[in-house]
Order: sequence, then C-alpha cells, then structure tokens
Amino acid sequence: MIIGTELVYFLVAVLVLGGVLFAIRRASARQLRGTEASQRRLEASEDKDEDEDGQEAAQKAPSRQRRARPTATKTKAKSKPKAAPEPEIEPKKQAKKQAKKRARTDDEPEIQPEPEDIATPDEQDAAALRDGLAKTRGGFVSRLGRLLSKKRIDGDVLDELEEVLFGADIGPKTAEKLFGAVKGALTRDQLSDPDAVWSTLRAETARILEECSASQVDFAREKPFVLLTIGVNGVGKTTTIGKLAAKLTGAGNRVLLAAGDTFRAAAVEQLQIWGERSGAEVVCGKSGSDPSSVIFDAIRRGSEAGVDVVIADTAGRLHTKAELMDELKKVGRVADKALAGAPHETWLVLDATTGQNAIQQAILFKEAMSITGIVLTKLDGTAKGGVILGICDELKVPVRFIGIGEKVEDLRPFDAAAFVDALYEQAPAKDAA
Repeated sequence: MIIGTELVYFLVAVLVLGGVLFAIRRASARQLRGTEASQRRLEASEDKDEDEDGQEAAQKAPSRQRRARPTATKTKAKSKPKAAPEPEIEPKKQAKKQAKKRARTDDEPEIQPEPEDIATPDEQDAAALRDGLAKTRGGFVSRLGRLLSKKRIDGDVLDELEEVLFGADIGPKTAEKLFGAVKGALTRDQLSDPDAVWSTLRAETARILEECSASQVDFAREKPFVLLTIGVNGVGKTTTIGKLAAKLTGAGNRVLLAAGDTFRAAAVEQLQIWGERSGAEVVCGKSGSDPSSVIFDAIRRGSEAGVDVVIADTAGRLHTKAELMDELKKVGRVADKALAGAPHETWLVLDATTGQNAIQQAILFKEAMSITGIVLTKLDGTAKGGVILGICDELKVPVRFIGIGEKVEDLRPFDAAAFVDALYEQAPAKDAA
C-alpha cells in the first residue's frame, strides 16, 4: 500500500516536471521567432537607410561613386556580426544620368577642326614634297646651313664653302658655277654676311633648275601619243611607266603599254601587273625576242584600237655597251615606221641614289638618242638628290617628273620653284657664339 502511494507521487512529479519543461520550450521557441522577426526588420531598416544615405551623397559629392555609410542601430536582440565593407556602388539615379550622358556622347558627331586648321591642297602638296626631299635636304644643303650658321664669314669659311660644293654630288662644273656666283655677285662686305651668301646660293640654284623647267607635255596633241622610255636596269623605269599609266588612265585616257624589255623576264611580268592595276592593255612578245618588233606591234595596235597613249619600255643593259645604244637607235627608227613622227617624246629615267654616275649616264644616252625629258627617281631615299643640279646644268633637258615615294601620286611633275623652296626650306640659324 505504501509502495503504491509512492509510485503515484513519483508519476505526478514526472508529469509536473514534463509540463514545466514543455512550457519552457514553447516560451523559448516564441522568443526565438520574435528575435528573428526583429532581426529581419532591423536589416530592412538598415538597407533603407543605406539607400537614402547613398542618394544624398550622390547629390552632394562631385564623384560618380561613394561608399555607403553603415547605419549604427542598437537592439536588445542578439547583435548582428559586423559585415565586410560593401563595394563601391553607383546609385540608381546617378547611373541613369551617366547612361543618358554616354548615349548623347555616342550620338554626337565628331568635332571637326576649324576651317583655318585644315591644310589646303597646295599646302599638303608642299608638305609632301618637303618630306620626300628630307634626305636630299640633309645632304650638301644641310652642310651649307651648318657652315653658314656663323655671325660673320671669314676667308677660312669661304674655303670650306668651296670644299662643300665640290664634295657634293652636283658635279664639278655646277659646283664651280655656284661658288663663282657667290664670289662674283657679292661685295667684300656681303661675303662676310651669311644671309647674303645663303640667298645667293639659293637664287643660283633656282636659276639652274628653271632652265630644266618646262610646260607639261600635251599627250592629246597626237593620237596615239607614243612615249619611249630609256634607262639602265634598276633605275625604276618599269615602275615609272606603271605609275604614269595609272595617272593617265585616271584622267580618262586609254593607255597601251609595250613590254619592250624582252631580255629581262621580270620586267614583262612587272609591266603586266601595272597594266592590271591601271587598266591599261599590255603588248608582250616572247622572251628574248626583238624589242623593236614588240614596240612596232604595240604602236600598230594602239593606232587601230584608237588608244590615246602608247608607252614603250626598253631594255636597260649597261649604258657603256655600244650594243644597247645601237638597239635604242633601231627602236626609234622602227617606231617611226609604225607611226610617222613616233616617238613623240623620249624620256630618260635616272636613279638619284647613284649620284654623279647619273650625270655620266645622261651624257652617254643623250649622245645616242634625242632625249626630250628626264625622270629622276628615288629622291626620297638618298642624300645625293643634289645631282639634279648637275643634270640640269650639263644637259639642259627638261625634267618632266620626279619620284619621291612608292605611291602613284609620289611621281609628280617637276616644279623648279617648289623644289627650291623644299630644298632650301629654312635659312641657317645664327650661332650665338
């Protein structure tokens, strides 16, 4: 009986204890849910404060981006762990403004320079000529400039001036003419003035080159107009023909090219390439065939087809060989048989990089052929471009074109005044010493 009563008390105690534990657990669960809800409300409040702070900072600060300042908030609940620094963000309104600004910038046309800042065609042409003659200007003209940079000139400087002129690639006759002009045209007082010496050299250079300056060839005076080109191998003869053909076809002329250099296979292929580029027909013969027969056929075809200009290439073996000169004379006779009066022009192509050797070539070719024009190539690649003075002074033959680059437009008609301006671009600066 006693045992039964104790058992009842024990069971009651267990039930009471279980109820207390259950009540404690429910209370803990409600408290936990309340804490989580408070935490969510706290986070939402902090996010809202951060957005408001970011917008206010974007309106006041000049920069596009500001770091959002964290809002300190006290709570009785479990404290939230300190978060890592937020990365820099761009407020939505500021981002929209920047996007609109970028869109406007993309739509706006590129700002063009003012009309006065745009070089005229004549200025561009003069600048291209100066650039093309940079190395030529760096030759004897540059040495003259350094020599005449003194405040006054004495006898020693005049001796050095003579050495510079005779050491240049203008030839001894032309050097003597330039030096004689300085001594003969200036008084003793003027000889001591560097500006007077410089001006005299420039004026005498212009006078020599003006003798080789002539009006441009009228390719329309005959139909077809036959142009014969001569010169040794490697001077740029075939390239000159191709560039000239491109200029003429660009002006609306029908052009036919005669591949008369039959002894060099590469010359024929090169001319064919230029023919494709310029839209000119090319008449070729078999390798090693008679050049005169190729040129004869080309002139006849040009006459029958009604082309405007026939440009004939020729062999360019060494000018010291009599066989070449005899062959060129034969080409001239055959051209006249194909068309009375042909060739209407005969141009000698010379390489400026060969210096005074170009003068000797010109003299020998002139003895064999009636040369009506000179083409001086590769002036942009040499400091020996002063050879043009010797060529003009000794041959008295018009310079038709000069080559100052690789492009078609770099083969340009010779203008003596523009050439002198580019050659003597700037007077020598006076030495302050």
